[in-house]
Amino acid sequence: MTTVVPAWSLTENAALQPLNTFHVPAHARRLLHINDANALPEALAAVADAPLLVLGSGSNVLLAADPEDVVLVFNNRQITALEHRADHTLVRAGAGVVWHEFVMWSLREGLSGLENLALIPGTVGAAPIQNIGAYGAQVGEFIQTVEAWDQHTQQWVRLDHAACNFAYRDSLFKHEPDRYLITAVEFRLPLLHALRLDYAGIGEELTAMGIEQPVAADVANAVIAIRRRKLPDPDVLGNAGSFFKNPILPNEQVDVLLQHYPALPVFPADDDRHRKVSAAWMIEAAGFKGQRDGDAGVSPNHALVLVNHGNASGAELLAFARKVSAAVLEKFGVPIEPEPRLIGARW
Repeated sequence: MTTVVPAWSLTENAALQPLNTFHVPAHARRLLHINDANALPEALAAVADAPLLVLGSGSNVLLAADPEDVVLVFNNRQITALEHRADHTLVRAGAGVVWHEFVMWSLREGLSGLENLALIPGTVGAAPIQNIGAYGAQVGEFIQTVEAWDQHTQQWVRLDHAACNFAYRDSLFKHEPDRYLITAVEFRLPLLHALRLDYAGIGEELTAMGIEQPVAADVANAVIAIRRRKLPDPDVLGNAGSFFKNPILPNEQVDVLLQHYPALPVFPADDDRHRKVSAAWMIEAAGFKGQRDGDAGVSPNHALVLVNHGNASGAELLAFARKVSAAVLEKFGVPIEPEPRLIGARW
């Protein structure tokens, strides 16, 4: 007997604790599931009386309060190779595809470029918003087109790479969060891509694995091993990955910091006038690595990771994050900001 999956469904008073990786208790007045993106306009018409909050896997949000909005979840999980060229393949993935599963699929297909982004929690639909990045790579490099429903014009749109305005942990979609509902992303994935091996211990990990001439899949396995050592599994310890962004500062300010703190790790930024500094190093130097207030705390393995040790509320996690940020500002004169989107509160 074949089960017919409806194109969309609506649930009243839905628990959101299983739908956010911090595992904080929260409820949605209405939860809208989209199984077929083509049905999105029809589904939206049924909830036109309230604003929307799109929730991917809940891995890049902190629910500091119950959302007033209708919470929307995409369940479209198709991956399609649209076009094969001599040096790349054009791939389309639905917004509901789990990001890590997509990375591993691309590697099995002999494609490269996404290997440094393995094991990042979240979905394909959320990836362009944050322009997710890790170990020297950013997803925006490989996005050719984002397909979305424009809530302002009530039309389908296809935004090319340039229109997305990708920058470090930033994009058009982050600046207009209530406008575009991303339903699919098209990626231009190369068959051969220069491997990034000189970032955050990847080369050392490959050496430890006994691999002298790595391919893309080897880099992904090295990244997975590093992330599993550093970052807690959200299924075991609630978290949203890196909670704080690495600050991008003018070169003059970085030079002053290095005079006082020569061990501060510094990385290149997108232009020659600025550099990134390590938020994790400053948080640890401020004494917060492994610390906690009740069930809200910082991971003992990675100072960028805010964790829920069990029963912390979203408000308690936010209060602790603000305490960490204030201590870093007092010690270094550098503001640090959260990566996840805050729901029900301002930073």
